[in-house]
Amino acid sequence: MSKLLIRPSAATDLPAITAIYADAVLHGTGTFELEAPDAAEMARRRDDILAKGLPWLVAERGQQVLGYAYANHFRPRRAYRFCLEDSIYLRPDARGLGLGRLLLAELVARCEALGARQMLAVIGDSANAGSIGLHAALGFEHTGLLKSAGWKFERWLDVVLMQRGLGAGDSLAAANGVA
Repeated sequence: MSKLLIRPSAATDLPAITAIYADAVLHGTGTFELEAPDAAEMARRRDDILAKGLPWLVAERGQQVLGYAYANHFRPRRAYRFCLEDSIYLRPDARGLGLGRLLLAELVARCEALGARQMLAVIGDSANAGSIGLHAALGFEHTGLLKSAGWKFERWLDVVLMQRGLGAGDSLAAANGVA
């Protein structure tokens, strides 16, 4: 079996990234998006993340992208600049193999190195045991529940909020440069 590689994404990964996300949109409740974006839109989203100096990673085995993860600012206002939200998506055949844990651990490490102080998980669907368990295993704590916040697949879905301090967390130690 080929070695697993977690690496920064490249433009050549966009077809795989687009397909992975399309599957999540069309068949899953982890995202509340209802129509799968095309490759041009996914490229725009990736470019936006990278332009902010934030990580967008892929998990690759045998030159096949199995999943991806990225961090973005939780909200656009400048006061939120140290608070990031993670997103992780895996191909259906790559779920349950520990790849999400490897991607999230690397994403957390890279965000800490950038000076981020908090990471949030905004998890679609309170029945999303895989994502909730993954985040809990990496030190995220349950911080809230938005009941019936989304309507998808003819049913109401909750949003689970989880949070993890990064680096100095909420201490008053000097905050450095997350853009």
